[in-house]
Amino acid sequence: MNWGYRLLFTFIAFAGMMGYLVFRAYKTNFELVKPDYYKDELSYQKVIDGANRANTLSASPALSQNGTSVTLQMPEEMRGKAITGNAWFYCAYDSRRDRKLDIQPDGDGKETFAGSFMPGNYTVKLEWNAEGKEYYTEKNMTIR
Repeated sequence: MNWGYRLLFTFIAFAGMMGYLVFRAYKTNFELVKPDYYKDELSYQKVIDGANRANTLSASPALSQNGTSVTLQMPEEMRGKAITGNAWFYCAYDSRRDRKLDIQPDGDGKETFAGSFMPGNYTVKLEWNAEGKEYYTEKNMTIR
């Protein structure tokens, strides 16, 4: 085999590898946190204010896993108050695992989310309103 064929095989191998890399890049899934995150950034001051209010509480909301359900326990100051809001179980690496649930804890400040959570690492973003004040906090949680 002379040098001309070797050069031809080298170019063919290079073109094949480049084609493979283009194919793999085309199949890669790039997910955004939110499709309208620019609009959400403009109203981010509400999140900052809610986080500051949540930091003034005696304790932060607690999350625990009991079998297939997740329990949310609100701080002592929230007991007996009418609370509304939502809990967003955000999975950074797979948006199909995300769940956004409404929260309305009982008089003791406890809420149980029954259902099938897929195992994984989540950032739980809690937004709630109590007596006209907005609160916000984030918790990391691993569901097994």
